[in-house]
Amino acid sequence: MLAIGKLLELTLAGREPCEKIQLTPAGVKLHWLADGALLVSPPTCQDQGLDLLLSAGVHGNELIPIHVLDRLIRALARGDVQPRARLLLLFANPAAMRRMAREVDHDLNRLFRGAHADVWGAEAIRAAELEALVSGFFNRSGRQRRHYDLHSAMRPSQLAQFAICPWQAGQRVASDVLDRLQGLAIEGVVLQRQATATFSALSAMLHDAEALTVELAEGKGQALAPAVTRFEAGLIAMIEGRPAPSDVQAPPQLLRVSREIIKRSPRFRLCLPADIENFAPVPPGSVLAEDDGARWVVDEPGARILFPMADVAEGQRVALLVVPLDASEAQG
Repeated sequence: MLAIGKLLELTLAGREPCEKIQLTPAGVKLHWLADGALLVSPPTCQDQGLDLLLSAGVHGNELIPIHVLDRLIRALARGDVQPRARLLLLFANPAAMRRMAREVDHDLNRLFRGAHADVWGAEAIRAAELEALVSGFFNRSGRQRRHYDLHSAMRPSQLAQFAICPWQAGQRVASDVLDRLQGLAIEGVVLQRQATATFSALSAMLHDAEALTVELAEGKGQALAPAVTRFEAGLIAMIEGRPAPSDVQAPPQLLRVSREIIKRSPRFRLCLPADIENFAPVPPGSVLAEDDGARWVVDEPGARILFPMADVAEGQRVALLVVPLDASEAQG
């Protein structure tokens, strides 16, 4: 295996490789660009015109996506995966990864599209660096652009593996996008209701990429969930320019964000069980939260809770309320 295949080890140690450009026997070029950043280029004759950005570790304590990206990089360095796409592979938040913490100073996934200019700290500096890396990667015209920002929700979910689609004007989810997500074992797609400053939103809104935040399934103990294994198989097929493995899985369910619950004061209280699953139904009339006299009460039919997390800073999101979306409303 090429030494640069140990990118995760180098990143956690804060070291640079001795050789920043290495070639596999098949002529695949691996180019270390910066801390946690690797550019992979296939031989020109094998390039099928796809620029694929894969990022993990935006939150440094989400270990499943970091593990998945590490496995892919090692497979590329061994020559076990023969790419027919250009790849930019990013361990996005090395400072938080080294501490195994969600963040150091700020939530990195709220600092893109220029939002880092309003704050200070490790994540602000890293967000600016990542924006420059992404701009340099998506600078070739006439190519397909995709970005999957890999996360782990770190709680059980009734939809084991799902994706968040950043808001864009006239938002639609094309049928070929859903087909690709089905091949990646994605069970649900949630459409945002407003513009955000997430990493996937940067690629979607500034670089016109097919960009999604992908929440990988939680496993039991040290084992990867079967859905993650299917995701890896589908991802490698995409990288190698092959059809995804055949699967009887149903197409992803479509949902949209109905409301955000924001923590406004130290008196905020989330009125949900601590172990509630993502996408658990919350019936009309349920009290979701209370904060300094205000109450969030469910009035949407078919509502489900997503990302409940009461221990956040004031002004940050505590949870999302999502509702089903008919396919005819979302596809174009």
